[in-house]
Amino acid sequence: MGDGPAGGHRPGDGKARWYRPLAVLTDTCGIGGPLAVALEADGRDLPLVGGLLGAAVWTAIRAMRRRYAVQRLGESWGVLAALRDWVLLAGVLALALILSGVENGPRPSLTLAALVPGLLTAAAVAPMTKLHLNRQRREARAVRRALVVGEPAAVDHVVGRLASRTDHAYVVVGVVPVGDRAVRCGMPVAGRLADTAADEVQDADEVLRAVADSGADVALVAPGLRMTGERLRHVGWALHGAGLQLAVVPGLTEVAEARVRPTTAAGLTVLQVTPPAQQFGQPWLKSLLDRLGAALGLLVLSPVFGALALAVRGSSPGPAFHRQTRCGAGGRPFTMWKFRTMVADAEAHRAELTRSGANQHDGHMFKMRRDPRVTPLGAVLRRLSLDELPQLLNVLRGDMSLIGPRPPLPDEVAHYSPTELRRLAVKPGMTGLWQVSGRSDLSWDETVALDLWYVDNWSVATDVEIMTRTLRAVVDGRGAY
Repeated sequence: MGDGPAGGHRPGDGKARWYRPLAVLTDTCGIGGPLAVALEADGRDLPLVGGLLGAAVWTAIRAMRRRYAVQRLGESWGVLAALRDWVLLAGVLALALILSGVENGPRPSLTLAALVPGLLTAAAVAPMTKLHLNRQRREARAVRRALVVGEPAAVDHVVGRLASRTDHAYVVVGVVPVGDRAVRCGMPVAGRLADTAADEVQDADEVLRAVADSGADVALVAPGLRMTGERLRHVGWALHGAGLQLAVVPGLTEVAEARVRPTTAAGLTVLQVTPPAQQFGQPWLKSLLDRLGAALGLLVLSPVFGALALAVRGSSPGPAFHRQTRCGAGGRPFTMWKFRTMVADAEAHRAELTRSGANQHDGHMFKMRRDPRVTPLGAVLRRLSLDELPQLLNVLRGDMSLIGPRPPLPDEVAHYSPTELRRLAVKPGMTGLWQVSGRSDLSWDETVALDLWYVDNWSVATDVEIMTRTLRAVVDGRGAY
């Protein structure tokens, strides 16, 4: 991609101007202030200078890793990125202290504790920036005007995918299909390319004219049988020569950026896609974190368990816990535990409600916004997701994970298509993308799409970011019924 202006625009134009100053300021103060205070408390000379040096190293590390690049600000949750940078900072400062040969230097424990606020502020600012940017993009702000070029079917696919979500930087303003076939996406046709590349100059002129007429600042090209590499090459030369942006949309869908690595072979550009989190012992690490997290959660929350169990027993007749058969990894059934939120004979009434057309979900799941079987206390437990706390037992046993797809019922799995069965490739989770993205308000297709994205792209880093978003979803309570 070129770096020149496109109609006066640059990558990242439209984003709030305070993103970068806020990131730099919070990083500087988050490390410099606490470090200066710690050095002062430790009786060191020139604590302010030490704090400034620490802040300078921290911001330099962040800058070298492009955390302040306009193109990246607000594009990710950034929690794991902040942790990696912080570990590097601690290592750099420790190495500098050793190489300096200073005797009776500052206490390592005190210095390390002084660096923690910097990690916390960096981990807080990135999600705040992303949430603000997402709100702007839902209002069609902070976006780039895109012209989609390619064969009609590919154009329809790209436009449909971009229109289905707002958490990206593109808004389509026109299309340039190859050939005479009609496009079905409903976007204005800003131009057309011939079926065959008889004249590359004519192709380039047509795309440039379409860009000018539509006011686009980037061309998204979908290669195909007739949109060949040679045609794309000439179109790219023309766009870059005019100071415009070119982006190529490969056929890959729902593949995380971290799994894709561009390489070259014999002059060809090759996108190498790595398997999801199979390297560096991540499956083992995920299992370890699941068991440790579940054990710690059960220990800390044991008083809450007791209070909720008594409340459920006292609020309506029936047991405190509800046991239900669910399908885990590979479709293996297991018994899932929850606090009871419905009347004791709720399962007996489900078939009757299904026959009466009460199901308000469009897929295999049964969901009602105002289910008459839910008790008053149960409604509160569901809204706060407290009914799911006993699933920590399932995590400790290894039937579930802390993060993963929603655990389905056997009668739901019986109707799954081969694509939907892919959801069972990993352990189901207590929380996941489905919970932080709307829970029961999601359509069935949206639920499946989120679960498939997780199955294909999960990593320990992804799990940590989902966990940080879960608290906000629980407090918000949207889609919990």
